[in-house]
Amino acid sequence: MIVAEAPGDADDELAAGDIREVQLGEDVAGRLDRALADAAPGLSRARIQALMAEGAVSRAGQSLVDVSAKALPGLYLIDIPPPTPADPQPEAIPLTILYEDEHLIVVDKPAGMAAHPAPGSETGTLVNALLAHCGVSLSGIGGVARPGIVHRLDKDTSGVMVAAKTDAAHRGLAALFERHDIERVYLALTRGAPKQTVGKIATRLGRSPRDRKKMAVVSRGGREAVTHYRVQRRYGPDARPLASRVACQLETGRTHQIRVHLAHIGAPCLGDPLYGAGAPAPAVKAAMAQAGLIRQALHAALLGFVHPITGERLRLESDPPDDFARTERLLELL
Repeated sequence: MIVAEAPGDADDELAAGDIREVQLGEDVAGRLDRALADAAPGLSRARIQALMAEGAVSRAGQSLVDVSAKALPGLYLIDIPPPTPADPQPEAIPLTILYEDEHLIVVDKPAGMAAHPAPGSETGTLVNALLAHCGVSLSGIGGVARPGIVHRLDKDTSGVMVAAKTDAAHRGLAALFERHDIERVYLALTRGAPKQTVGKIATRLGRSPRDRKKMAVVSRGGREAVTHYRVQRRYGPDARPLASRVACQLETGRTHQIRVHLAHIGAPCLGDPLYGAGAPAPAVKAAMAQAGLIRQALHAALLGFVHPITGERLRLESDPPDDFARTERLLELL
């Protein structure tokens, strides 16, 4: 989970879109993230950690992702990305609302809608829709560009997502996510099937050293990531399934976690443009084309948590959208 720093932090005064050089002397000691923050005015420790997670900090040509690594003397380069639009405007975009009160709102996010403005998705995001629906009541803790956003779904992942309407609710929800005290179940249609019907995938995830747009299972650095899965259906021959429906329950919530983990065990999401290396079987490919599935077949089906203000136990569910459901019906014919 990434929670944006509030406006007014020292980061806001730092020019973005540049390469920052930071020299650490021979007497440097302690953790790398702390040493860089101390040596780089205008960059907070949290900002340094976020940049390292994105592979934007390097030394001697080597990207550094382990924030707790020992600081070493030398010249460090920090690639500060250009700013995203900081003032999203309300847009009257219809929302499927699963639950709403004065503290929070739970929606069924469609595939193709980004959670918040970013390069390439400056408008038409969930934030734009929430600003129109909630108005000034939307929590400001997420920052100007991401008001109310406590967690995110990938743009092309559909399903249940919660946003905060008050700062108190935002803080409470963020604490639940931080403690992993959230029930999250995703449904995926995969190429082939995991070897085990039920399993646990526990790895460390970090930025891919070969492609900064991708996450990867790493042996050093990164962050702990745990996914529990159960194969619900197999499609095609029993001896060699062509596809499957897999329910994944998150213990942690890292960027692209389910997509990376399923690919790691040899059963990537159908239609995944980043992690679905290798074509599905011709019959599966034909089913996807007929169903109109042109994105990763991943759906956030359930979100359960204790309401941070009222204490009520909430459990919100969403059925897979048409492209997912049509693909499933066609796979059942294999």
